Amino acid sequence: MTFILTIFFKIIFVLSFFIIDAHAHSLVNGYTGFGSGFSHPMLGLDHFLAMFSVGVWGAQMGGRKIWLLPMSFPLIMCFGALIAISKIFAFILVEQVISFSVILLGFVILVKWSPNELIAILVISIFALFHGYAHGFELPRSNDPLSFIIGFVLSTGLIHLFGIGVGYFLDKFYNGKISRIIGFLISINGLIFLFRIYT
Repeated sequence: MTFILTIFFKIIFVLSFFIIDAHAHSLVNGYTGFGSGFSHPMLGLDHFLAMFSVGVWGAQMGGRKIWLLPMSFPLIMCFGALIAISKIFAFILVEQVISFSVILLGFVILVKWSPNELIAILVISIFALFHGYAHGFELPRSNDPLSFIIGFVLSTGLIHLFGIGVGYFLDKFYNGKISRIIGFLISINGLIFLFRIYT
């Protein structure tokens, strides 16, 4: 088990410093619809870590929050995407808020913060709006907008499930310290994303 965990942390460490293009806010595969939507959260490390963190945090808190957080995030993301598509108003500092979401979500895992359900959902909802807005901003360039939405919602759900599984499994070892170390590494990545915005 120690060997497996060592390999796992080495992979996380390498990803932290060698993934060059962390942001996925441009469509891929010729704006094909579902493929672009599905790959959007997967290929952007900032999106991936935020959604992964939601799953880990939910598993860390336990109870109904295991499912409430991952179910709420994609729904609010869709609302954020609709704001971008309809152009009702424009969000500012989108990349900065997304980077901050990675920092903060990693931090709450690190400190093992367990607020009530309403506060937890409020925190992730704010970030989900901005993540959804970033996806929705790309949507008008997709050949198949509906398929694009289905793709990124499905992808987000899978990342949440992966985070829940990892969080639930690792929380059983060393009194949850491994999950907290992951939270620390996630926050470090968020700081790197934020630094890159201004360099």
